[in-house]
Amino acid sequence: MIRVVLADDQALLRSAFRVLVDSDPEMTVTGEASDGAEALEVVRSAGADVVLMDIRMPGTDGLAATRAIGADPDLAHVKVVILTTFESDDYVVEALRAGASGFLGKGAEPEDLLHAIRLAAAGEALLSPAATRGLIGRFLAQQRDREGAALPAAALEVLTAREREVLTEVAAGLSNDEIAQRLTVSPLTVKTHINRLLAKLSARDRAQLVVTAYETGLVRPRSSAG
Repeated sequence: MIRVVLADDQALLRSAFRVLVDSDPEMTVTGEASDGAEALEVVRSAGADVVLMDIRMPGTDGLAATRAIGADPDLAHVKVVILTTFESDDYVVEALRAGASGFLGKGAEPEDLLHAIRLAAAGEALLSPAATRGLIGRFLAQQRDREGAALPAAALEVLTAREREVLTEVAAGLSNDEIAQRLTVSPLTVKTHINRLLAKLSARDRAQLVVTAYETGLVRPRSSAG
């Protein structure tokens, strides 16, 4: 059973999400919150596998709550999916840096929302190729130009050549099956490489691998994205 916490300052929206989530026999809503501080409290008290987190809430916002969840070793298993009406919002990228597994527009279809919860619970990243080439790549490139690389390229020296290849494909938003086809290996082999990447780079999930690939300069956004 996937335990879900709903964090949004709009009670009506939370009610709609609760009905949808509870309609799936494999999921249950364990709690609701109207701001980030309350979300963190509910996650700790009621338990959660996935948090649907509104990024813009009064008081403690979704970004601060995501940072707090990501920094708490006791909540290492909790996945955060950012809900936003602003898919080009730079705060989304900051949330990915803080440990969110991805983001979803509030106007998504019901089945897409349920699918997103399943993917997040399974440790997948909710990042389309378009999102990684556009929003994420552009934002991190701008940050790098202003401030220099957030992570030195030397941070990747612990990786093998094949692991670098896999990281590059992950950063492109490809699934395990797609990476396997591109590199002519099995999906199981890809999964093994990704698990090693997560361990070597101290990343919570695939979303943080994407951020690391851009922050070290391993991958740069295509000129058409900016």
